[in-house]
Amino acid sequence: MASQVVNLRVNERSREFLAAPGTSLLSSLRDTLGLMAAKRGCAQGSCGTCTVLLDGRPVMSCLVAVETVDGASVRTLEGVGRDGELDEVQSAFLEGFATQCGFCTAGMIMAAEALLDRNPEPTRDEVVEAISGNVCRCTGYGPIVDAILDAAARRKS
Repeated sequence: MASQVVNLRVNERSREFLAAPGTSLLSSLRDTLGLMAAKRGCAQGSCGTCTVLLDGRPVMSCLVAVETVDGASVRTLEGVGRDGELDEVQSAFLEGFATQCGFCTAGMIMAAEALLDRNPEPTRDEVVEAISGNVCRCTGYGPIVDAILDAAARRKS
């Protein structure tokens, strides 16, 4: 099959590119558009390192064939924060030592952004559930959960 033109709105910017059938959204973001925050982890959708927001919902971008989301809106970690300033979630991760080795951080932050966009005052259990698809191999979930709750409090004030 021939490559096809795909149109996406990525981090509030229109992007048009050619993609071979079956190319993952992750590969398109990294290899075609040069957005490197979403990581290649397991490539099976079980680690969450490639999490991005697709029309506002968190998805494992390694499992999404890019031609199936033509016309969609995608938000990556590069689209979080404004004018070089960190947003509340990024600041809370940094200040709360929740970044650890950093491999899972982009996916964790995107899962947190999705949660706080739909539920600005989550409980600890809701935060745990929201990041349950994201694996931290440093096994330090406590600081991550605390950072998300801190970000929720920062957004409220």
